[in-house]
Amino acid sequence: MKRDFKDGAFYKAFFVMTFTMALQNLIVFGVNLADSVMMGAYSETALSGVGICNNIQYFLMMAATGTASGMTVIASQYWGKNEIKPIHRVSAVAMWVAIIFAAGITIVSTAAPEWLIRLFTDKQAVIEQAVEYLDVIKYSYIVYAVSTIILSILRSVETVKIGFYVSLSSFAINILLNYALIYGRLGMPEMGIRGAAVATLVSRVIELVVVVIYLLFIDKKLRFRIRDLFITDAEMIKDYFKTGAPLMFSSVSWGIAMSIQGAIIGRLVESAIAANSIATTIFQIATVICYASSNAACVLIGKTIGEDGSIELIKQRSRKLQLIFVCIGVCSSAILLLCKTLIIDFYDASPETVMYTNQFIWVLSVSIIGTAYEAPSLCGIVSGGGATSFVLKNDFIFMWLIVLPVSALSAFVFKWPVVVTFACLKADQVLKCVVAFFKVRSYNWIKKITR
Repeated sequence: MKRDFKDGAFYKAFFVMTFTMALQNLIVFGVNLADSVMMGAYSETALSGVGICNNIQYFLMMAATGTASGMTVIASQYWGKNEIKPIHRVSAVAMWVAIIFAAGITIVSTAAPEWLIRLFTDKQAVIEQAVEYLDVIKYSYIVYAVSTIILSILRSVETVKIGFYVSLSSFAINILLNYALIYGRLGMPEMGIRGAAVATLVSRVIELVVVVIYLLFIDKKLRFRIRDLFITDAEMIKDYFKTGAPLMFSSVSWGIAMSIQGAIIGRLVESAIAANSIATTIFQIATVICYASSNAACVLIGKTIGEDGSIELIKQRSRKLQLIFVCIGVCSSAILLLCKTLIIDFYDASPETVMYTNQFIWVLSVSIIGTAYEAPSLCGIVSGGGATSFVLKNDFIFMWLIVLPVSALSAFVFKWPVVVTFACLKADQVLKCVVAFFKVRSYNWIKKITR
């Protein structure tokens, strides 16, 4: 009876965390969708420019998320042991690593903006729009990185509702400012693509202010103070780079790979760039539950190990979670297909762009099932168990040795249809399911990483 109660509490916590974070992510991607729809209605070239800059934002997001994930793996096991001070110390390490990453991207965006944009496309009209957008949005990078780490600190101790409320307020502010600044409404000047960047920057600054106030003055679990961000020790730094760094490097590697994927698409027909921007935004919305379940699984599996949960209990929970992941994937695919026409109709896109968008979404409706299973299995269960280096090696092999070479050959050597190249870029999401299944069932990922 005691075991049943514990399992009931475990799955209740899993679903609460998953759906709360999914709503938060939905709102975050809703901001991107609003930017995309409003810019698409304003100018398709401007939409392509925003899409190109989103490759840089995606790289930053992956770097910040990977840094946070490495921290979460360690912090969740200490949370299971009910030890708070080690969580402060590992949070300080993650915070400074994320700030350094964001500062580096900001410096490059300032020193060589056009060179950076040309990495992703050779279309001059798109480059001009993208450089104008980047000139403003670069100032949000450090702000975004700090907010991501703070929300992950809170998430590692099962505090997730604040993320939802922050994202909701950010969404409302961003929509209002987009309307006013892109089109010149409510007494504001018409700024076009620059207005979209200003709107996003302001909403992210407000988001940071809110999460800092919550962490320092409202949260009762961590009792964080500003000085805690400057206190750590050599042992914790060593622990972070041993256990957390593989996830950080995996995410950074993934971010670079996604940027290269964007560059491959960016050198095809211009309508494919806009279609990729639309399809990717819709796909991100459809995957909110997939990635939320990954974060929830990582925290709760880590907490179970930190609580000295039995090996049999951990095995039982990991098996049930895998079934849940598959169900999430099938539902997410159905949502993607049901919503695609409705969302595409919001865009004032050319017939060719609509055609490519539809083709891309059909590919994504298959790959999303793989994403929903392999991502939470590897980045959630396996990473939460402490076997983070496996995730790094697996991602490196699939992305750098299989997906990118085959996709480049498809696009530039064999010159296969655009949709075939796009399918090659997403193939790893299905292929990695085989690895995920056997890795989780091996149970050699169960490790205690706390001191």
